[in-house]
Amino acid sequence: MVACLRVTGKAVVGWKSCGILLKTLSLSKQINIMDSKLLIPGAIVLAGVIVAGALVLNRSGNLGTDGSSSNTPEKTDIQIEAVSADDHILGNPNAQVIVVEYSDLECPFCKSFHDTTHRIIDDYGPSGEVAWVYRHFPLAQLHPKAPKEAEATECANELGGNDAFWAYTDRVFELTPSNNGLDLALLPQIAEDIGLDQAAFDACLTSGKYASEVEKDFNAAVTAGGTGTPFTVLLLDEPLSAAAENVVGGIASQFNSRNPNTIVVSKDKKKVAIGGALPFEGVLKPIIDAALF
Repeated sequence: MVACLRVTGKAVVGWKSCGILLKTLSLSKQINIMDSKLLIPGAIVLAGVIVAGALVLNRSGNLGTDGSSSNTPEKTDIQIEAVSADDHILGNPNAQVIVVEYSDLECPFCKSFHDTTHRIIDDYGPSGEVAWVYRHFPLAQLHPKAPKEAEATECANELGGNDAFWAYTDRVFELTPSNNGLDLALLPQIAEDIGLDQAAFDACLTSGKYASEVEKDFNAAVTAGGTGTPFTVLLLDEPLSAAAENVVGGIASQFNSRNPNTIVVSKDKKKVAIGGALPFEGVLKPIIDAALF
């Protein structure tokens, strides 16, 4: 499967590799995950888990619709904060397509997808057509170290600016074996390795001053529809044309039939939400090309 699990208080969406986590809206209120099991509070019915009469548990262990599929991508409201000067952005901030990624530094799928997004920028960044925004979505019940690592990237940004943020993030993904495997004692050393003052970095990280910022990103990811990591939203400067929508719909149908809502389009056709570490070739590239056409 291609994503780590996340469940919101609004709906439950699962991937078999991570089990199912129920009803949570903030980092501090997450509940424990047990692989291949449902954690059912008293108010949730065990076998059905019906949300607004639309979602049912299918035989594969994933929540889906009635099993029907369509080449037309599902339209939904995607509420996402606009890109601002406070964001960590790689590339042209006025690009036609902005890839907003919500990521977890200890998620193995995010680690591989980090290379994918770098490839997107390598291919489309020089022309200024596509940019990449990184936002935090640490799944603390799966990866308890991830929130502190996210804070560390913010300290790097404070001390060295946007370039330091990206260098630090790249280095963490390079070093971590994923799944909570990085030794947190390495975080100050990573800062020194990329040219930051280690003592100043350590003071920043110890203060916990960016914990609320990380949680803000986390909650924004949930609001935007994130149910797993990585979760990505393509922000388009123009609505998808009929031809582009057909391209997206054809690709979406391949994934949504197995994992509903893996790829969805906003009602205004200016946002495409993608759940999981989907590949560049055959998925992200044709979607981006269609949006740019």
